[in-house]
Amino acid sequence: MDTYVIWSVIVVTLLMAFQVNFYFDSVLGKFRRKRHRAIYFVLFIVLGYFYLASSLPPIVSSVVALLFIFSLAQSYEVEFKIKLVFTVLYAVLITTVNFIAVYIIGVLDSTDYSSLDHFNEEHQWVFSKVMLLGCSMMFIVIQIVRLIAKRRSFTVHYRYYFLFLIVPTITIYQINVASVYSEKNIFYVVSVLGSLFLNVFIVYVFDSMVEKVQLAHENAQLQRQMDYQDANYEKTVHSFKNVKSIIHDINQQFLYIEECIKQNKLEAAGDHIKLTLNKIEGSYQRVNSGNLVIDALVTNTIALGQANGIKIDTRIGLHSQHIHIDRYDLCVVLGNMLDNAIEASKQVRHAEDRYILVSIHSTASALAIQIMNHVEQKLTHLKSEKPNPEYHGIGLTNIARMCEKYGGHMSIENHHRTFNNMVVLPFDPNHL
Repeated sequence: MDTYVIWSVIVVTLLMAFQVNFYFDSVLGKFRRKRHRAIYFVLFIVLGYFYLASSLPPIVSSVVALLFIFSLAQSYEVEFKIKLVFTVLYAVLITTVNFIAVYIIGVLDSTDYSSLDHFNEEHQWVFSKVMLLGCSMMFIVIQIVRLIAKRRSFTVHYRYYFLFLIVPTITIYQINVASVYSEKNIFYVVSVLGSLFLNVFIVYVFDSMVEKVQLAHENAQLQRQMDYQDANYEKTVHSFKNVKSIIHDINQQFLYIEECIKQNKLEAAGDHIKLTLNKIEGSYQRVNSGNLVIDALVTNTIALGQANGIKIDTRIGLHSQHIHIDRYDLCVVLGNMLDNAIEASKQVRHAEDRYILVSIHSTASALAIQIMNHVEQKLTHLKSEKPNPEYHGIGLTNIARMCEKYGGHMSIENHHRTFNNMVVLPFDPNHL
């Protein structure tokens, strides 16, 4: 191999590395890149050089081509099947574009290059022109794919990926057969362009299907979250019913105390007042910060803690009882944080180790919530331990969504035996 061919192969390999990286950024997303990607680029360049500089049998050549394209796909943190699908799609697109480039150069030179061989000295310059034109056209194709293939991080059944791969596979076969047995004329160009359009259209259909399935899944999740919020409101109603029951009982006790005072039995009245207060304190521990949502949810959590042997400390100090955050949104944040703490505390085997700290403070401009609870062991994942985790695994996601809505922040400290969830929510100016 002479110097010209070597330099041509090196330039084309580097150009393809840039192009394939641009392609995967478009379909997989830049934010999914792995931190250390140099090794994948080195592997891509080595395999690419080997592919272009070696004369290989057709089947081996196709396998090597897929391998060096897939090596760069490995630098993204996405599912294996998604990497494979878009690797095959790129192979289809670049093959199609190169056949079109060969035909265009052949028409311009009035020569048949259907059997182009870059090892042939007469074809070296033609090969360079074909690769340059093919890469230029491929960038246009990638831009089109980029517009219509906005990947979503969502999993669909394997059979859909299998069906998606059928069209690109058939397309490769048809193009190879047509390039050998078909006459190179305008009909050949139209056929190849049609195959290119078909593959781009398949990307659009597949992406639209994934989007619709994802929307259906998100709607189902939102419905479950609404059901969860309804349960929170039921807890609130239950709390107020308990308060109403206590008030009714106190009214009865007041009648007896009033009668004792009328009969000048002050000592009996005093003893009964103390007894009544002790009964109230023992039967129902209520938080009274002045904010309806905080009082109801924290009070209900204390009741759940008592029922499950969980010690709960509350430190609540509000600048004002009026929290300028939508009540529904506050229920989502505080309800999920308290629910997660109760859920984790139930998993602690020793009752004396079950502990939750509820700290809620506000200033004139923001609300800060800290929920710290003991855990059995350091959490390696933040998924729910409930019987149906798929119904409960969106608690932290909803808290994060509310933080984003108000321009706030959520942080998590996951230590050996403690889990600390902290949220800061600036007040909504529309509620001031």
